[in-house]
Amino acid sequence: MSTELESTRRALRDAIAQAEHAAELARLLEAAQSRLAGAESDAEEARALAERLAETEERLEAERAAAEKLRKELAEQRYQAEVANWKLSSIKVARWNRLGDAIKSGKNNPVRLAKGLKGAAKPVKRPSAPKRAPVAGGRRAKDERPGAAFQATTSIRKLDGASFRLKPFRVPTGPNTRPHLTAAVIADPHAEALLRYEWRQTTGFTPRDFARVLPLEVPHLLVVESVTRGPWAEEIVGEPGDGLRALLAWCAERGIRTVFWHTQGDIADYAAAAELFEHRFSTHAAEGWRRLSFGVQPRVHNPLPLAGGRVDRVLTLDQLLPGHLTYPDVLTSYRWPAAVDCPPGTPQWRLAEIAACGTPIGDEPDSRRAHAALRRAYATGTMTERVDDLLEAIGLPSHRATLDISVLLPVLDRSLLEHALAQVARQSATVSQLVVFGPPESELRARDVLPGVDVVFRDLDPGLSAGAMLDRGLDLCESDLVSVMDPRDVYGPHYLSDLSRAFLFSTADIVGKAAFYAHLRKPQATLLKQPDAEYSYLPEVAGATLLARRGVLRELGFADLTEGWDAVLMRQCRADGVKVFSADRFGYVRVRDEDRWLLGAAHLVEYGSAEPHALI
Repeated sequence: MSTELESTRRALRDAIAQAEHAAELARLLEAAQSRLAGAESDAEEARALAERLAETEERLEAERAAAEKLRKELAEQRYQAEVANWKLSSIKVARWNRLGDAIKSGKNNPVRLAKGLKGAAKPVKRPSAPKRAPVAGGRRAKDERPGAAFQATTSIRKLDGASFRLKPFRVPTGPNTRPHLTAAVIADPHAEALLRYEWRQTTGFTPRDFARVLPLEVPHLLVVESVTRGPWAEEIVGEPGDGLRALLAWCAERGIRTVFWHTQGDIADYAAAAELFEHRFSTHAAEGWRRLSFGVQPRVHNPLPLAGGRVDRVLTLDQLLPGHLTYPDVLTSYRWPAAVDCPPGTPQWRLAEIAACGTPIGDEPDSRRAHAALRRAYATGTMTERVDDLLEAIGLPSHRATLDISVLLPVLDRSLLEHALAQVARQSATVSQLVVFGPPESELRARDVLPGVDVVFRDLDPGLSAGAMLDRGLDLCESDLVSVMDPRDVYGPHYLSDLSRAFLFSTADIVGKAAFYAHLRKPQATLLKQPDAEYSYLPEVAGATLLARRGVLRELGFADLTEGWDAVLMRQCRADGVKVFSADRFGYVRVRDEDRWLLGAAHLVEYGSAEPHALI
């Protein structure tokens, strides 16, 4: 009996304990449900706050973009005003304007006229052109000229345990070939370097921030290379990523043309992403894709030498380009060796870039072979021509400056007419206009020898010097560039095309030759003048090799002299700060019966013809 009672009491105690535990659990559950409801309320409030924050950030970005646009427009207006003032100042100090003022003020007073003309003849330093400054106050207020943040970082090269310190090649900043066109570009450093001078280029945006970066300057087109690294690589390899889809949708909403450019890797890896683009190009033949191969970029692939010159060694390609180099460092290495021995199978674009930098390709240095290879590299096509093709294919205009040529040809000796016209006719570069001073038969002969060229003829005036004739002929020239050719001399077929190429990579207004071959008929001697003067900015070049921008040459004018007009012109260039650039030694031979000055100032090459040495 007592045992059963004890069992009952124990059971009741257990039941009471379980009931109390259940009640506690119920209270805990109720409290948890209350906290959950509070959390849901807090989460809803947080979502509402996040939406309001996102809206506020969008409005803030819109305000920032509008402010940035206004700052840029204001800066551009100020710059244009400075340009207008600079042009006005330049006109005021121009020699022809000062001469006009002197003639006008002294027309009734001979003494005042003489003083005015004397003062107008004195050189006056032209005002410096204004430069665009970074936009103040903007978060992106930095130097965004092409190449400004794209410079070499490595100055040490090692060969066989020896270290060599180089002065790195300075990647040039600007100008753009098409400043009216803006492109958003996703590319590896190599392709980016080829494209950066062809338009105003926006880079560095990512899948996260493109919607914030690109509206600052809405591009006309988007170019995406088959990149192998960086934030966009995983977006375009295999299945297209959400970031790429969002970028292309953003471009579609704004009518921005989209281009995919396959340059590396298996094309199948990029096929799915490429299908989302309006236009597809490939450096290699691909079914249904247009061909767009690499071309040399004259702004960085050119024969401008390193400050310290070349090392006297022939390098293998592996020695020239160790794997750790950035692309700006590669551009330094291209210019360093005496020659590069490239193995079979080296990509053609790599060979073209090395050749375009003036470096001989082979197992020994050879300047003639190097010059011919440079010419072939440019003949295969520059990036400017490649971008012309791209823009034409996608339906965008490719307006850019051209380098058409007018030739000034004073033929003072009737016996030299046929030779002189033949020198112009043999040029591979397109001559759009010939201004010839000569005997009466010169006009018909010029039209026969040069069909399709605009021939402007003027009779010889015995009272005019050669310089005066050139000055009159300059007023008749209509092309961007003006060449002066001497009917006594020999000009190779690539003379003008080689010389005009310098305008693609130099900042000079006048190009010519300070290094050149000469032939003296009486001693039958071939001479080489200043062989170290190639590809450099110098105080003067030979007048018979002059190729200049028409506007600059018209402002300088020609001295009223038959002999020495070129020396006066070079002095005027130095006084006015006009840059003069000496190109290569090839393609031209100065021919005289005898010349004591040349005999004392040039190296004797051999006794015999100069053309095998000069003409390539």
